[in-house]
Amino acid sequence: MLKILGAAFGAALIAGAATMAHAAGSISGAGATFPQPVYAKWAETYKAQTGTSLNYQAIGSGGGIKQIEASTVDFGASDKPLKPDDLAANGLAMFPTVVGGVVPVMNLPGIKPGQLKMTGANLADIYRGAIKKWNDPLLVAANPGVALPNLPITVVHRSDGSGTTFLFTTYLSMKAQHWATEVGANDSVSWPVGLGGKGNDGVAAFVKQTPGSIGYVEYAYAKQNAMTYALMQNKNGKFVSPDAKNFAAAAANAKWASAPGFYLLLLDQPGAEAWPITGATFILVHTKQTDAAKGKEVLSFFDWCYKNGDGAADQLDYVPLPPAVKDLIRKSWTKVVGPDGKPVYK
Repeated sequence: MLKILGAAFGAALIAGAATMAHAAGSISGAGATFPQPVYAKWAETYKAQTGTSLNYQAIGSGGGIKQIEASTVDFGASDKPLKPDDLAANGLAMFPTVVGGVVPVMNLPGIKPGQLKMTGANLADIYRGAIKKWNDPLLVAANPGVALPNLPITVVHRSDGSGTTFLFTTYLSMKAQHWATEVGANDSVSWPVGLGGKGNDGVAAFVKQTPGSIGYVEYAYAKQNAMTYALMQNKNGKFVSPDAKNFAAAAANAKWASAPGFYLLLLDQPGAEAWPITGATFILVHTKQTDAAKGKEVLSFFDWCYKNGDGAADQLDYVPLPPAVKDLIRKSWTKVVGPDGKPVYK
């Protein structure tokens, strides 16, 4: 199991977000496991500097969306961006925090990290059950000189509503028409084959203990667990490794200023070094806050993260947002108002 949380933060993290939503000196959030490592590190440092605790439940993006819509937490977190119409319908504002990468990981005896090459089409065939063994001719053709084992493939996917799954299945839909028509893209899909693990950490743990398995996780989980990962073929036809440099290459041309409500996907971007399964992760807050002070606390935390959290993000192989994008986000916060109609954070 991934060990990323300090002891001081661990107790706060697993505390019930709904019951802690209005505790003094604390803010609560729930949702995506994709950014959990960096949120945990930010929260640990923020508490040490300000005394304010973050109580974050990593329950998956689907759960985070439901909890913020139900107002049981101060913010929701999702790797699946909500479209402007959905935001408006639920009285929500959305903004990105960091960019990361979704990475295929496997448990293959004799295969080193980065030794296996994978195309989007082959990955889709594995996840729909068309490729059943690691020495399938399609995988052998993509990996000349690699001694792929004669092992059955055990497919591992998320069991919970997940923004990581949204990014992964959207990418598969872009690269394989049969996936797009048979399965589709969403935070929860009807998987043709495989076994489910809860959260990025659940998938990582399942793969680590199951020889012949393949899963998909945010890169920090692959790195912290020293997992075997695949090189992915990008839009330019080059096989690239998952790392912050290549996630940044995928995000280099992101046009946030022209993205309504910050709705933007970074999948299969052009560029020689671009990692093809790259995505931003997002925060959701109510535009009309019932408690202006609490709304201010939430935005103060993320403003602090933008100013002070880039180093921690870099260490965990996330990509911080450019300063100009952070300024755009701060300007967007004027729509988050208190009961008096005035912005809660200036």
